[in-house]
Amino acid sequence: MSIKMQRIDPYRVRIPRQGEMKTDGMIFASEELLEKGEGAAGQVANVACLPGIVGDSMAMPDVHWGYGFPIGGVAAFDPARGGVISPGGVGYDINCGVRLHATELLADDVLGLLPEVLKNIYNAIPSGVGSRRNDLGCSSKDLKGALLKGAGWAVQKGMADDEDLKYIESRGVLPADMSECSSRALERAKGQIGTLGSGNHFIEIGKVAQIGDSVAAEAFGLFEGQLTVMLHSGSRGFGYQICDDNIRVMIRAARKYGIDLPDRQLCCAPVESPEGERYLASMGAAANFAFANRQIMGHEIGEVMERVMRVGPKDLGYRLVYDVCHNIAKIEPHIVDGKSVELCVHRKGAVRALHAGDKRLPPEYREVGQPVLVPGDLGTCSYVLVGLPKAAELTFSSCCHGAGRVLSRKKALKGSRGRSLFDELSAKGITVQAASRRTLAEEMPEAYKDVTAVFDVVESLGIAKKVAKLVPLAVIKG
Repeated sequence: MSIKMQRIDPYRVRIPRQGEMKTDGMIFASEELLEKGEGAAGQVANVACLPGIVGDSMAMPDVHWGYGFPIGGVAAFDPARGGVISPGGVGYDINCGVRLHATELLADDVLGLLPEVLKNIYNAIPSGVGSRRNDLGCSSKDLKGALLKGAGWAVQKGMADDEDLKYIESRGVLPADMSECSSRALERAKGQIGTLGSGNHFIEIGKVAQIGDSVAAEAFGLFEGQLTVMLHSGSRGFGYQICDDNIRVMIRAARKYGIDLPDRQLCCAPVESPEGERYLASMGAAANFAFANRQIMGHEIGEVMERVMRVGPKDLGYRLVYDVCHNIAKIEPHIVDGKSVELCVHRKGAVRALHAGDKRLPPEYREVGQPVLVPGDLGTCSYVLVGLPKAAELTFSSCCHGAGRVLSRKKALKGSRGRSLFDELSAKGITVQAASRRTLAEEMPEAYKDVTAVFDVVESLGIAKKVAKLVPLAVIKG
C-alpha cells in the first residue's frame, strides 16, 4: 500500500495508523536522512501490524532497509497482551555490537608504532569470511561455557575479570539454553570465538578529537588526545544459523497462532509460546557467544599493544569503557501509562541508552548515564554519547547504532572501481588492513550516511548527547 507520512518537525516523521497497522509509526530522521533510508517507511508500517505492539513502531536516523524489520528499527511488545517475538526484529548477526577500550596514552605520542600494532593485531585475530582459530572455544566444555556464561566464560579463561563485566550490557550474559540450538549451529560455532568476521565488522585504533560533555567524559575516563580502541563484531556463523533455524519455525508458528503477516520476513510467535520461549533461549546463547567473542578479542588487542609498544599494563592503562549490543530482543521494564510493564523490546541496528540514575548501570556511570557507542565509516569519525531521560519517554531507552548504509555492497563495489581506497585513506593519515580489497570497497566511506547528521538528530531530540568525538588512525576491516 502507499504509505501516508506526516512530518511533525525537522527530526520526526509520523506514519499515521492505516490499513492493518495497530499503532503509529515514527521515524526519527531529517529529510535528507529519510531519503537515504529508502523503503524503510514501509517496513516501519509493517512492524506496526504485529500483535501486542506497545507505543510506536520506530526507526532511528540511521535507518535503512533490512530483513523484515528495518535496520535501525525499535519495537516493544507486551507478552501479557499476546505480544510477539520475531527473528527479523533481531537480525541474522545476533548481538552484533560495539565495545570501546580506552588507554592512558596520548595518540600523538605513539603514531609511529600504530602500523606495527595494527599488523600484529591483524595476525593475532582472524578476520574475513569463514575465519576460524583452533586455540579457543573448540572443545564441548569451552563451547558450553561461552554459550551459557557469555563474557563470564572469558573470566575463567583468564581473559577478563569481574571488573570488566560491570561495563558490559547485562554484564555480558543473557538467559540461554544450549538444547534449543541445532547441531548445525553448534558445529558452526566451533573455532569462531575470538574471530572478527567479515562485512562491516572492524577493529579501530582512534583518538579522542573532541570532548562534548566534560562531566560524563571524566566518568567514562575519556580525555582529549587519548588513544582508544573500538571493536565491532557479533555472533558469527552461530548467530546466523540460530536465526535461520528459527525463521522456519516462526513461519509455521505464525500460521498456528493465526497471525496475519504483512511480510513473510516478519514471521513471529507470541513471546509466551513454546516457539517464542525456544527462540529467546537460543537467541540468548548466540548473544552470549558474541559477548564472549568481543571480550576475548578486546583482551588480545590489549596484549598486542603492550608487547609492540613495550609498555606495562599500568602505563598502557588499557580498560573497557563499555560494550553494547545492537541486534537483540530483551525483556525489560518500561513505564507505560504510568505503570511499570515488562516488555519484549526489539532493537535491530539500535542500542540501549539508559539515562542517569538507572540501577542497571555500574556505580561509576550512574550519575551521568550509559555510554552509547555510535561508530561512523572508516574514513570520518565516531561518537561516544550518553543516554538522556527523553530516550525513556520517546524510544524505550534506545538510540542509533551507527551511520547506516546508503549503498548496497554491490553498488559500493561498482562505485569504487578505478580507485585506490588504501591510498585515499593513507592520505588522511589512516592505516588500513583488510581481509581483501573487495571488503574495503564494500565498506568505503561513501557507502554510509554522514554519522554527524545522524548524531545531530538524536541530540536535537534529547535522546542522547555528545560525550566525545573519535577519529580513526588505524583500522582492520573484516
